[in-house]
Amino acid sequence: MKAMLAIPYGTRDFLPLEATEKRIIESKLARLFAGWGYDEVVTPTIEYLDTLTRGAGTDLEPQLYKLFGKDNKILALRHEMTTPIARLVASRLQGQPLPLRLAYISSVFRSEQAQTGRQCEFYQAGVELMGAASAAADAEVVALAIRGMLVAGLKDFTVCLGQVEFVSGVMEQYNLSEQASDALKEAMEKHDLVLLENLVDELQLSEQARRALKELPLLSGGQEMLAQARELALNATSRRALDNLTEIYELLEAYGVADYVKFDLGIIRDFSYYTGMVFEAYTPGLGFPLAGGGRYDHLLSDFGEGTACPATGFALGIERVLLALTRQGLQRPEAAKDVYVGYAPGKIASAISKVTELREEGQVVELAAAPGTEAEARALANQQGYSRLLYLQ
Repeated sequence: MKAMLAIPYGTRDFLPLEATEKRIIESKLARLFAGWGYDEVVTPTIEYLDTLTRGAGTDLEPQLYKLFGKDNKILALRHEMTTPIARLVASRLQGQPLPLRLAYISSVFRSEQAQTGRQCEFYQAGVELMGAASAAADAEVVALAIRGMLVAGLKDFTVCLGQVEFVSGVMEQYNLSEQASDALKEAMEKHDLVLLENLVDELQLSEQARRALKELPLLSGGQEMLAQARELALNATSRRALDNLTEIYELLEAYGVADYVKFDLGIIRDFSYYTGMVFEAYTPGLGFPLAGGGRYDHLLSDFGEGTACPATGFALGIERVLLALTRQGLQRPEAAKDVYVGYAPGKIASAISKVTELREEGQVVELAAAPGTEAEARALANQQGYSRLLYLQ
């Protein structure tokens, strides 16, 4: 019996209050996304393994929950939403006028060690803006991510902006092999500075080049830091990346959200498909990002010839938002409970008529399950958290 009552590792139950808080935040985000012109889509929880790993290779497979379908093809639970939406756009929405603005609120699954704020099943809300290659598109998704955290109730957070082409450009200028570049990027992704320094020291490079590569993860700060970064940018690729970040930041100033933003050129992100601007959002009390995203201009082309399309987007962790609200002592969302209706014996019909009337007015009303005294009804109303009691006798 005990085993029957357990749930799988890395999953959780949402009790009534927790489920209400989660749904309120999701509803706020859904309204926000719709207000910015994003249409909601829903994709299957299960996809073909080949779809989810397209462009990512086999390194991703250990994170996936896999199973066999009836056709003996290997299936997997989605581990994020960008790839399924890219598959949707490359198939069902191919030929639609661009740009496409798509939003989602979904559960995703990753087989990894669970800890506070990191479950194997978790919930994300996000958007994908497909068919726009401009800095304006990147600025839009970053601004929308910031607005999303604000409508969820957060106040103290920082969005860190990076650019993967800056890192790639710096590595290109020193003629690093693909293998060496990948190893350095993996160390940066893991924030392992010791490993990075050891890898750099093993390379046959000048002392100046080694210092530049070791400095990459440390390039963090305001606009003045970009001037410092330009001293390391010796080729067109890395300079264009810095110009791109400057333009995005200026547009975020126009959105009125630049105060939440700083630059962090050491951000790589943990998916291989990013091609330009990337960002992560952090808040005090959490050692992992609340949100993250960036530009991925080549992912759709992995789904076949003729499907290439520039794209950018982000995902926001719902449970992480709730955890941040708790740790920062902020008000978590509450559902209104307006009226509890109790009734004396023989008054059930009148009570039903009254609760129907109140519900049609838009109020949240609970009807007592059985007749009782007014004192009993008041105790139940208080216990359930209702604002007022209506007792019919």
